[in-house]
Amino acid sequence: MPYPCPSHQRLFNKSHLPVVDVVVDPYITSHLRPHQREGILFLYECVMGMRVSNRFGAILADEMGLGKTLQCISLIWTLLRQGPYGCKPVIKRALIVTPGSLVKNWGKEFQKWLGNERIKVFLVDQDHKVEEFINSPLYSVLILSYEMLLRSVDQIQKTEFSLVICDEGHRLKNSSIKTTAALLSLSCERRIILTGTPVQNDLQEFYALIEYVNPGILGPLSAYRKVYEEPILRSQEPSAAEEDIELGEKRAAELMHLTGLFILRRTQEVINKFLPPKKESILFCRPTVLQLVLYRTLLNSQIVRSCLQGSLENSPHLICIGALKKLCNHPCLLLKAIQKKEPESRENQDQTNLYGGLRDVFSQESAQTNFSESDSGKLKVLTQMLAAIHERGPSERVVVVSNYTQTLNILQEVCQRRGYPYTRLDGSTPVSQRQQIVDSFNSKFCPAFIFLLSSKAGGVGLNLVGASHLILYDIDWNPATDIQAMARVWRDGQRHTVHIYRLLTTGTIEEKIYQRQISKQALSGAVVDFSKGSEHIHFSVEELRNLFTLHEDSNCVTHDLLEQCVLFHSSQSGVKVKKSLTMSQLMQWKHFCVDHENLPDPFLDRIKNNLTFIFQNITS
Repeated sequence: MPYPCPSHQRLFNKSHLPVVDVVVDPYITSHLRPHQREGILFLYECVMGMRVSNRFGAILADEMGLGKTLQCISLIWTLLRQGPYGCKPVIKRALIVTPGSLVKNWGKEFQKWLGNERIKVFLVDQDHKVEEFINSPLYSVLILSYEMLLRSVDQIQKTEFSLVICDEGHRLKNSSIKTTAALLSLSCERRIILTGTPVQNDLQEFYALIEYVNPGILGPLSAYRKVYEEPILRSQEPSAAEEDIELGEKRAAELMHLTGLFILRRTQEVINKFLPPKKESILFCRPTVLQLVLYRTLLNSQIVRSCLQGSLENSPHLICIGALKKLCNHPCLLLKAIQKKEPESRENQDQTNLYGGLRDVFSQESAQTNFSESDSGKLKVLTQMLAAIHERGPSERVVVVSNYTQTLNILQEVCQRRGYPYTRLDGSTPVSQRQQIVDSFNSKFCPAFIFLLSSKAGGVGLNLVGASHLILYDIDWNPATDIQAMARVWRDGQRHTVHIYRLLTTGTIEEKIYQRQISKQALSGAVVDFSKGSEHIHFSVEELRNLFTLHEDSNCVTHDLLEQCVLFHSSQSGVKVKKSLTMSQLMQWKHFCVDHENLPDPFLDRIKNNLTFIFQNITS
């Protein structure tokens, strides 16, 4: 660890104790990768006040799978045992607050690296209360969920913690929520936020995170808004003047320079060379005749047309978007919405008006059965893929991810119909059972072939290296949600080539959402995304008109747009100009129009009849 400078010694070594070297445990050090050593060094300098005078907070914003947990365990163990002045330990007790599904995983990681004898770690659950930790001097580390923190904050305030770590800490982006208030009530200056997700859209959310780890460093909120937020947002307006753009870019650079002293973000590229190859395919699925008829009917409805006229305030456009997304997953999701009887409300009335013309499209047979696999283009592709993977043998396993419980219900029934052993983790799965389900699936003796995963409940932090195939069945507005989900299998501990498949319905709203994603991911290396974020979905009428368009004459609208982008920039400069990083990368992927080519991938060649286009990339 770095030697404290003279000014640090004057501030923190007033007893003139001998200055000694601080060394990370040799066993742990021998297993650290270069970026992890750098991360531990960074965290140590931050919490010791070596990077910013009298500031002791940090944000470790590495992408998923880079070992943020191990870096923190190394830091905690080092600070519990030693310090630079007289070798006195820097901290006595540490608090780790994490999503409920990750509490046991943190405990497992402490046990893996330090065993049960060297350090005593207390995990709070229904049977083990905070009072036990408070009353026992044996325990050095308390790990609990955000929910348990709120329930136990009065007891926790009675205990002195020298270090607080907030895992998945981007949930503290609102300074007014109870969780943030509870954490701020703890008298601890050393605070670390861990997050793999950049803060999107809202610069006030970014301020809230900074204010938690290093209070006051950006000044009062009113001044921050005037100096940074307003110029940056003004520069992003379509009609922004050149001087506004220059000022906004200048203030954004200043903000990143200031906060960069205590924020560290690395992308997955730093560990690619340590991982097995990853083959990623984006599969554009041909919509079925039923889906096309329903899609046209929805777009021609009075309620959709009304969204494109006048003010969007109180407009039902989000209901229309939701209906189109359901239709892309499976038409039966719309049928269930039509058949569902609910009390009258403004929203339900809008749904009734939207769905009114759809009932006649469904046949009497489809209204009486649960669903047909042949009614959804994506489901046809999925069932073919599962059959092909299953034929490879019992060692092959698949994670299938969806954002929606109703869609998971459909996928579960597919498993039951075809006799595939499966396990499932969604919002209804008790938090206390989630780690056990994950551990069981990762065991080589697990009989399950498929892991059905809700991206909302299990897309963050879980390690599912027992599978080497992951299928993302639907798409989220927020690219970080999809990236988090895909990172469950391609991470440390994976020994097999990983195959990731993203399913999109050709020509529909799913392609439009994907296009918004890739336009935003260019800034994913930043902790704050200064583009319009995707967690707060706001649309202009023109954007809605684009969303509410069905492209039946294209095998892949996204590919067509990429070609137009290249042609435009070629005509402007005589060379192909690559726009954002992600657009550039996508241009470098292999593009296959399945109508005209024999695919080099035998697996995809087998299912190409239900596809229109493929993007594919191999990372090795």
